[in-house]
Amino acid sequence: MTLVDIDATIPNNVGLADDRRLRRALENWQPKFLQWWRDLGPVAFQENPVYLRTAVSVGREGWANFDHVEMPDYRWGVFLAEPEPDRTIAFGDHKGDAVWQEVPGEYRADLRRLLVVQGDTEPASVEQQRHLCLTAPSLYDMRNLFQVNVEEGRHLWAMVYLLHRYFGRDGRDEAELMLERHSGDLDNPRILGAFNEQTPDWLSFFMFTYFTDRDGKYQLASLRESGFDPLSRTCDFMLKEEAHHMFVGATGVGRVVERTVELMKEHDTDEVSRFGGIDLATIQKYMNFHFSVSLDLFGAETSTNAANYFAAGLKGRFKEEARDDDHQLHGLTRTVPTVDDDGRIGEREATQLAALNETLREDYVEDCQKGVDRWNRALADVGVELRLPHSGFNRAVGEFRDHRVGPDGRVISDEEWAASVDGWLPTDADREHVESLMVGVTEPGKMAGWVAAPSTGIHQQPVDFEYVRI
Repeated sequence: MTLVDIDATIPNNVGLADDRRLRRALENWQPKFLQWWRDLGPVAFQENPVYLRTAVSVGREGWANFDHVEMPDYRWGVFLAEPEPDRTIAFGDHKGDAVWQEVPGEYRADLRRLLVVQGDTEPASVEQQRHLCLTAPSLYDMRNLFQVNVEEGRHLWAMVYLLHRYFGRDGRDEAELMLERHSGDLDNPRILGAFNEQTPDWLSFFMFTYFTDRDGKYQLASLRESGFDPLSRTCDFMLKEEAHHMFVGATGVGRVVERTVELMKEHDTDEVSRFGGIDLATIQKYMNFHFSVSLDLFGAETSTNAANYFAAGLKGRFKEEARDDDHQLHGLTRTVPTVDDDGRIGEREATQLAALNETLREDYVEDCQKGVDRWNRALADVGVELRLPHSGFNRAVGEFRDHRVGPDGRVISDEEWAASVDGWLPTDADREHVESLMVGVTEPGKMAGWVAAPSTGIHQQPVDFEYVRI
């Protein structure tokens, strides 16, 4: 077991104390990170003690400590899961070879690109969410927001460590740029489009953590398969923390749905907005938007880059070793969606190597549906269902980007889209109503009127625990 030096200037279990040059480089980056956190992290409550989970180990049990911490004092650091003895590359042209402990020269540029794109998403979401603390529906929710934020900051540290440790000057330059790009900045935006969208309200936050952080789960799980062992071990630990982010989204949307159903029954109407709730139609529109934007994060249906990453052993599939094939995919094909000249959605044949993005996206959609099924169980009494839109709906990347596709999967004209889109995606009026409900609640145990209370508290604490000391 590699011990975590939790009291070091940079908490870590990668032996920074024995690598003076690397330690100095990261200690030089650390003040810049802290300045970024002060400037673009949460806009308030930085000096208030928050009941946060702080990683203290990488083992399966007892790996985290819960206590009240002021966020600037959070123990950000570098944590790698324990190495797997005699691990070999499980896929691609190097299948069966020993995993790499250093970057193979021929894959240096591709690996650096994968690290930069993944790393860029982590501070982006903190920037997107920085104002939400002012309108938290409860102290429980405020704490969960801050837990997500500090862990996204630590995930940035994970990628920055790899860049510094294995990529020299180029890596150090990329680490600097991660703090210079900002979400939504017109001149220097974040790399991926979804991370330049605004997150102005808590319904958006819950949808983001359910749908967009779930994309993060699938990307990290694919990188966890990497033949570059330090990246694999980094992602293995990040996935442990990422699970909480998706829990926040799944239970958050579920609590909104639960409260809406309560109001529908109480007032015998599905128009609960006048009673301080969020109509199911609005919840559906927000879901349509966040799901479709998150689908774009997987890229085009066929991709030479994805095929090359797989063949090189850099990025595998979700649960690669559980798949029943040769893990090299030579000569294997599958179908991917296409839109023909007559505007009909069909399929075309593609190699499985080229279609890896679509395979990962299908796994993601199946996982998303499980949460929707849970929300719909709460809706059974009112006879309404939430539904994921067709994967071609509202897409800006891939086969569907130049086509108008309705939520039901019909390819439609620009005119029909314009006439119907207000019923499918949030309008300005929808967003104004949701934002009008966003009034912060800071009394322990109290909840805003548009969301139900959680069923349990955090780490065996009661729901009315003082999760943020105000």
